[in-house]
Amino acid sequence: MQKTNSNKKIVSSKHLADSPAWQLSELEFGLTIFYNAFTKWIVRCSAAAGDYDLNATDVLTLHNIYSRDNKQRRIDICFMLNIEDTHTITYSLKKLIKNDLIMGTKKGKEIYYNTTPAGKELCDKYKEIRDQCLLSGADAFGVKTENLSNMAANIRTLSGIYDQAARAAASLS
Repeated sequence: MQKTNSNKKIVSSKHLADSPAWQLSELEFGLTIFYNAFTKWIVRCSAAAGDYDLNATDVLTLHNIYSRDNKQRRIDICFMLNIEDTHTITYSLKKLIKNDLIMGTKKGKEIYYNTTPAGKELCDKYKEIRDQCLLSGADAFGVKTENLSNMAANIRTLSGIYDQAARAAASLS
């Protein structure tokens, strides 16, 4: 049996781990790997569901509109996804309209977006593939679905801490 060194730090960057709070760098490394795995997953799951050549923001935007089951404004989508750059969402909205996955309805100065039948079909097929591939993998690794809510709450708390730190850093520049 191979002996492991429990003193080794798995961190994002050695220079960020030279403090008493080196675990923050460990967490950030885990978040980086998780983010990249998650975006790879949603893009590939979406491709398997319909192959519309969507990127991660496109997939998240589509699912956000579909899950609300009502018309969403661009600013609502940005808020829900915590994306400051409205141009990023504008680009995704245009791409989703071009692929006939969503449609926009103008009311006054605002455009409200909702899913088309093709968009709903893609989201439903995505869910089927997600259930088949992701949930079975979670079960195999012993991930308990009841623990996921606690993980989600911790991640939302961390996002608030990082948002606050981002505002503080912006005030320094």
